[in-house]
Amino acid sequence: MLFDVFFSICQTPVNGVMPNEREMFRNFFEQVEAADDLGYGVAWIAESHLSCEVQKHNPGAVIPNFVGEIGLNTDVLLLAPHIFARTNKIEIGAAIKSLFCNGGPIAHAEALKSFLSLHQFTPDAHRKIHLGVAAGRFPFSSAPFGIVPRNEAEKNAWPALKGKIFSEALEIFLRFLRGDVFSSADVTPTLLTRQDMRSDSDWTRVCEAAGQPDATQIRFDNRWTFARTGVIPKETPFDALQLYVGSHESKIQDFANTLMPCGVLNLSITPGEEIERAHARMPATFHPAGGTWRRSFMPRTVLVFLDATPGLSSAQQSARAHEKARKALNTYWNALEGTLDPARIENAVNNALVGNAVEIATQLKERFHTDDRLMLWFDFFNHNSQEVITSMRDFQRFVAPLVNGK
Repeated sequence: MLFDVFFSICQTPVNGVMPNEREMFRNFFEQVEAADDLGYGVAWIAESHLSCEVQKHNPGAVIPNFVGEIGLNTDVLLLAPHIFARTNKIEIGAAIKSLFCNGGPIAHAEALKSFLSLHQFTPDAHRKIHLGVAAGRFPFSSAPFGIVPRNEAEKNAWPALKGKIFSEALEIFLRFLRGDVFSSADVTPTLLTRQDMRSDSDWTRVCEAAGQPDATQIRFDNRWTFARTGVIPKETPFDALQLYVGSHESKIQDFANTLMPCGVLNLSITPGEEIERAHARMPATFHPAGGTWRRSFMPRTVLVFLDATPGLSSAQQSARAHEKARKALNTYWNALEGTLDPARIENAVNNALVGNAVEIATQLKERFHTDDRLMLWFDFFNHNSQEVITSMRDFQRFVAPLVNGK
């Protein structure tokens, strides 16, 4: 298995302590330097936009009970040079960059091409950027950039329409990234049918609002309108880029691969059978320029609560790890939703890697394929940087050898 690290840089109170932004970034750099020293492959970093603290005071707040900021990294391309300067081998991943924010897909294509064009002149040109792109998790982050219903028909079609808008953004982003010159008139039209909606009544409301009560499909105006356009730089090298689509939709995964090679990111909450179906499908749909499909092109996030405290029995280590997991997940669900659901928390504990080294190695062997790439999440609701680093070290020292036989 391939082991990476996921960093949330989540600034929220834990045990009554909330570090300031400087401390949060200092902890992050300390941990990513340790991850590099310990031999982890990729440092995946959550990307967030706009203040959670501000949004919760607005009507229709998405996470009204959350205190602090769910993430402090707003642009992995700005953060990457700082990480490269502090490390030797580790590569960098974005989990995930929203194509809706900060100027939209054209701006993101141009920014990425600029980054890659400059990256080739650095001592770290051989180290890759693993870029996951998606629609973003929270509507408040994309609403100021125009990703809102523009009329009653779009309002009734939301969120099905939002997925279509992401497909439009993805096409624009990938086509400009690979160097196409085109206008919005050349972009695949946004069409909605009954199959896109959850019920007949939902579809009827959309048709009536659009003034087409008997329609079998409805076309919506493009979200981005532009004349014939090309982005710069034009001669961008892609040797240091690995792209991933942050969508569970097979149609979007396959569509992206008609344009450029794209892996699939963030399937941690997807049922195992669906993941295996994707792995079975992708060898046929993966863009040929990317070579042969590999399971490592579908990295998966997993929480890790490991206890390998010296001097304790394996049973004591296991009990401590489970207590830590339940406490962290209690804090998470209370912060995110303001409720504590014991069944949900227990299910989350069961989906995480929890226990002593032997238990976690066993869980890895039982639940994952030997060729999987895992984004291990050690800093989940934990501001104790040394404790996070200890868990990262203990995993590589005690767990990884049991799994990979080294």
